[in-house]
Amino acid sequence: MLDKRKKQILQAVIDEYINTAEPVSSATLVSKYGLNYSSATVRNELAELESNGYLDKPHTSSGRIPSEKGYRFYVDELVNDEDISLEEIKYIQSKLSGKVNEIEELTKIATTTLSEITHYTTVAIGPKSDMQIIEEIKFVLLGSRMLMVIIITDSGLVKETIIKYDEDITQSQVETLNNLFNTKLKGKPLSKIDKPMEEYILSEINYSVEVIKPIIEQINKVIEEENKVYLEGANKSFDLPEFKSLEIAKNFVNILDEKELMLDMLNSGIAKDINVYIGDENDNEQLKDFSIITFKHSVGDKDLGTIGIIGPKRMDYSKVISVMKYISKKMKEKDL
Repeated sequence: MLDKRKKQILQAVIDEYINTAEPVSSATLVSKYGLNYSSATVRNELAELESNGYLDKPHTSSGRIPSEKGYRFYVDELVNDEDISLEEIKYIQSKLSGKVNEIEELTKIATTTLSEITHYTTVAIGPKSDMQIIEEIKFVLLGSRMLMVIIITDSGLVKETIIKYDEDITQSQVETLNNLFNTKLKGKPLSKIDKPMEEYILSEINYSVEVIKPIIEQINKVIEEENKVYLEGANKSFDLPEFKSLEIAKNFVNILDEKELMLDMLNSGIAKDINVYIGDENDNEQLKDFSIITFKHSVGDKDLGTIGIIGPKRMDYSKVISVMKYISKKMKEKDL
């Protein structure tokens, strides 16, 4: 465990490096951070922090930069999780106070707001389909050959799709569909709507494949959309010094293009308010140059999915965590 002086100096090094992206010298710490220690004392402490793995020295004659171990200690022990201004609080309140008709809209607003305030790339996904329980499936006849299907889940998710037919559909058939689908699917996860379910329903009812199959296909499209990744502020990252490296920039673009990697990244969080993964703590090799911070967002007790930030290891952790916590708090208070 680090003593008070080492903690103070480590925090100053990381704060300065986050602000400047330049190696930090003992002279800078003494002159800018009001440390009540001599330059010689600070140099000795920096050397010890380096030997203990909390700092690195890029070049023999340069100052120090944080190591992944240093960032981890900073996040766990030193981060200021109230690093949010009154102006930022008011901005978040204004963005989240409006009336929204669908959960996805609220997720998009929160994702965009997080990116706007932190200036990092934000990503989000909805709740997993196997975690969403079907409360009701409604079939509404819009015309003699047009049917609307509405899916309502326990998380408050509402999805709708329209199916057009080449043959007439009667109101009696619609009522039968309502009874059949709700009897078979109500109380089950969205993920249960699959090919075997199509075959099961066909065996239970004397309908032609032409009637049932389009319904299952459209519902499956709705489920696939639940794996949609929302992305905001990707261009912001390329203004950061780390992205002057062509290798890191190309890797970042590849990450954003790989949907499965993004889904794994956002679904890897454990049951904590905020999850922080720094460099090598990320399981995927492609993420080793980055830090990932995620949080599960909800309205009341309704799980809305996961929102995260991907950025360099030299991330402003205090700002990101503070803004995430406040957005999460305001979303939980919201009525839908």
